[in-house]
Amino acid sequence: MFVLELTYTGGSERADELMDAHLTWLNTWYEKGVFLASGRKDPRDGGVILAVGNDREQIERIAADDPFTTGGVCAYRITEFIATRTVPELAPYRQQPRS
Repeated sequence: MFVLELTYTGGSERADELMDAHLTWLNTWYEKGVFLASGRKDPRDGGVILAVGNDREQIERIAADDPFTTGGVCAYRITEFIATRTVPELAPYRQQPRS
């Protein structure tokens, strides 16, 4: 599982200009089952996405295609973690530590 942390580099005003395209991009990855949750940080200096994927390179490619990235509005910090415990609704995403 991955935590994608977006930090605005071009200001929230520029992000607002690209928001519709960003939301379309988000919807695409929700429909494909890659994104599980997302939202703005508080204070509003970026956002967070919880994602599942085959490998880090896949998630990096997805983040690189975000209109916020291509528009120079944000930088991504991607953290991979092993979700060994979840609420029952996320049980299909539980993982075992690698040996």
